[in-house]
Amino acid sequence: MLVFATSDKGGTGRSVTSSNVVYRRSLQGSDVCYLDFDFGSPTAGTIFNVDGAMRGVRTGNGLHSYMLGRVSDPLALDIWTDSDRPSLRHRPPGAGRLVLYPGDAGGSEFSIDGDVVKRCIRLLRRLDEEFDLCLLDLSAGRSYATEMVLAATAAPEMQSVTARWLVFHRWTRQHIIAANGLVHGQRGIIEVGRDRGHDPQRLSDAIRYVRTAVVDPNSEELAGLRSSQVAWLRDCNRDLQELASARKVGRTTMLGAIPLDPVLQWREQLISDNDVYARQIANRDTVDAFETLAKRLTEDAAWVTL
Repeated sequence: MLVFATSDKGGTGRSVTSSNVVYRRSLQGSDVCYLDFDFGSPTAGTIFNVDGAMRGVRTGNGLHSYMLGRVSDPLALDIWTDSDRPSLRHRPPGAGRLVLYPGDAGGSEFSIDGDVVKRCIRLLRRLDEEFDLCLLDLSAGRSYATEMVLAATAAPEMQSVTARWLVFHRWTRQHIIAANGLVHGQRGIIEVGRDRGHDPQRLSDAIRYVRTAVVDPNSEELAGLRSSQVAWLRDCNRDLQELASARKVGRTTMLGAIPLDPVLQWREQLISDNDVYARQIANRDTVDAFETLAKRLTEDAAWVTL
């Protein structure tokens, strides 16, 4: 299965959430890969703690080089052996593969043509056969990367490959409106997908939303706030729920919600069980949200009944 992760604005937590989701899916026993299609800012190596890929790789064989026809295959990094973080250097018992396909250092967005789309199709078909789940982290907004994968997935040879979309947004008015615009607005995913050959209804059915950095007004962690502040937060939350429903970003189209977590605020990284239980720097609720989202991605029943 292919999963495309996108957002209309930066700072949504798209990359760090996506990275944690594939990490959790690997711990659940699946073979997974993460493709850094954020061509304007290929920094997934930072989240996976691969020092040689913090801003993409300098070996000339990243995803930029592959898409532009400079190499026959892009570089694949095995996180269980290539990560510089000690807690990631050993593949846990029962875990599946965890592979990162990084971009190139100094790479940038590039326009697409027929040859680029063909290379994209070839790569996606191969990886779909090799892995249980392939997550592609796209550049934010109406990017060339988004148009490229829409063109690729509309091709006849890709019709047997299951593809789903996750649109990330923070729990604010701006982000809710932006997420709706990215999907349903002018030159949004639905319109561009239709122009590239997708059926608009089928494409819409394949799109779900993920809320990030969500504050629960009823959380015990807010016990130190004044009663007037808690009441205000609840009013804001209710207003956001009404806005999300009106903008087609409500609970019926939401696949998951990630709570606000200090680790994700201060340092974008994979959250390990050690961070929760031994070091106690991250919240168990955050890991639970990652695990739930990782499972629901491929559960047809959960997806259809939203």
